[in-house]
Amino acid sequence: MPAAAQNARPGAGVVAGTAVPAPGAVTDTALAGVPVPPAPGSGAVLSDAALRRALHGLPGVDQTGAEARAAALATRSIKREAKLWALEMAVRMVDLTTLEGADTPGKIRGLCAKARQPDPADPAVPPVAAVCVYPDLVGVARAGVAGSTVAVASVATAFPSGRASLAVKLADVADAVAAGADEVDMVIDRGAFLSGRYAQVYEEVRAVREACGSAHLKVILETGELVTLDNVSRASWLVMLAGADFIKTSTGKEEVNATLPVSLIMLRALREYQDETGARVGFKAAGGLRSAKDALTWLSLMKEEVGEPWLLPDLFRIGASTLLGDIERQIEHFATGRYSAANRHAAG
Repeated sequence: MPAAAQNARPGAGVVAGTAVPAPGAVTDTALAGVPVPPAPGSGAVLSDAALRRALHGLPGVDQTGAEARAAALATRSIKREAKLWALEMAVRMVDLTTLEGADTPGKIRGLCAKARQPDPADPAVPPVAAVCVYPDLVGVARAGVAGSTVAVASVATAFPSGRASLAVKLADVADAVAAGADEVDMVIDRGAFLSGRYAQVYEEVRAVREACGSAHLKVILETGELVTLDNVSRASWLVMLAGADFIKTSTGKEEVNATLPVSLIMLRALREYQDETGARVGFKAAGGLRSAKDALTWLSLMKEEVGEPWLLPDLFRIGASTLLGDIERQIEHFATGRYSAANRHAAG
């Protein structure tokens, strides 16, 4: 292999070109001529073949190396003097979530109270980044966080399966945004992606991005269903090219959700995407993070892989319900030297 090819950054050349294709045109060269992200309403269309050439042209993932790196990250520890700061930072990154069929307005109001003031006995504990609910409960959440810095996020697009027509998905998004959602968490159609219908996934993300208006768009890959780390890398690039503001690991509804190897590959994709385009895309880990130690491990991962600019709620989120309570217990231990019962820090 030529030295130049060996030294090329992953993703180099994937987003070559700047001219906008003619309305309705199908571009059959590897993303050449497509702006990143394409301007809403430009009419630019990509074929499966063009996207396949680009995505399958990405460097292959070294699974053994990724797993070894993840295992090393899992052993990281934060010194005591920095731990309280890190725990409070983790609270600021939380999307406090309830996505159950039995959710009620009363439960959402309790969740919002928890989000605004996680520990009433300790006002120093900061509010979380957002609450995340189903679209029909966005209005309740909007009222529940009024006057605070807490945002309202809503899942949409036939969550968690992603199996519905585009018209239904866009109506789902429109309902959430009209009710006051600041953020929309959509889920890709994994069946389409795994079948190689990349253009369908790309166009759906683009259409949802446009429907969101000023609301931020988080795109859920559902990595536990993508089978390989190579697919995780390809899906990350695909949705970023389509205009995602965040890439998110999982719905939290599958057996396998956020893992360190998967998160590592997603972070490396968004880092390379910034190198190529200058645009920063956020990252959200969701599902499977249950303890304060998990939160600190993912903070370490973020700092080491993408750096301190991503250690802000605008670029890093943790989807959680029970996790917040464990972080509070750790913070309380710093203040009192004792661990309180877990039920004292219920989610809402």
